[in-house]
Amino acid sequence: MLLFGSERSGRAVREIVVFSGSAHTELAEQICSDLGVPLSPVEIHRFSNDCLQVQLQTNCRQRDVYIVQPLVPPTQEHLMELLLMIDAARGASAAQITAVIPHYAYARSDKKDASRISIGGRLVADMLTTAGANRVLTMALHAPQVHGFFSVPVDHLTAIGVLADHFRGRDLSDTVVVSPDLGNAKTATQFARLLGVPVAAGSKQRLADDRVVIDAIVGEVAGRRAIILDDEIATGGSIIELLDRLKDRGCTQAAVACTHGLFAGPAVDRLRTHPSVTEVISTDTVPRPTGFPELQVTSVSGLFAQAIKRIHDGESVSSLFDGVDPTHAPPQPKLPF
Repeated sequence: MLLFGSERSGRAVREIVVFSGSAHTELAEQICSDLGVPLSPVEIHRFSNDCLQVQLQTNCRQRDVYIVQPLVPPTQEHLMELLLMIDAARGASAAQITAVIPHYAYARSDKKDASRISIGGRLVADMLTTAGANRVLTMALHAPQVHGFFSVPVDHLTAIGVLADHFRGRDLSDTVVVSPDLGNAKTATQFARLLGVPVAAGSKQRLADDRVVIDAIVGEVAGRRAIILDDEIATGGSIIELLDRLKDRGCTQAAVACTHGLFAGPAVDRLRTHPSVTEVISTDTVPRPTGFPELQVTSVSGLFAQAIKRIHDGESVSSLFDGVDPTHAPPQPKLPF
């Protein structure tokens, strides 16, 4: 599908160049397919001392360059690839360089909550800017304040409209949207409004990276089916704890939906074997995990393609989310149900 208008498509195709690192070429290819432009090749070479070298294989001079690279495991490897690609585009006289980071992993490191601790979200933002990025395009930051860590413009997309489409058309009369924690409750509330159902949230205390305790649930869940909404699922510890507490409160079953489905460590086995889980839905911001054929993946490539087109054409990106989420667009008088 060609998104550019026919009268200017020739000029637009010549002016835009899209590259991808090795993190998620499948998503980059789909974005390019939606845009109607080719994915330009990149040569990544590893020297004997384990250092990386990147060479962009397409002319970038005075063109708008978009580099697609989610920060997924091995995260540091993929971050270094991204930095080198940005630096190569800057050295090749690109007119504008946009780092397209569907999953910004370091958003979890957003505050100083212990002595002598680093704030990785800000540090990586500085590194991207220093490398030469003029703009960042990302989705569902774990902590919205990370947006402010960047000294360049950031377009922050949301997938809740795409995820809501998955559930539309069903009988949701006895359904409740549940957030695993109070910090995500605002997004869960907006998601619940899109579906026209009530919302609940867990009160979560994190004991370690993969250990949490949910000591209370705010909202009525007894006798209802739950749709658990989270921005990211890594080991699945929070989700399993929430599923157990929902069962204790009389919740009959639960679908699990997230934007970034990393499903690291024991997550796949935990979700596949839990008796309350009816389905698991995620987007393709990160590569699909192995050994999880039941996982349903909905694509956000169209959203990224539309955002890239609007950035390239100097149009509003936030208008993509009118009536979807006021965090990402101006509030609307009425939400579409």
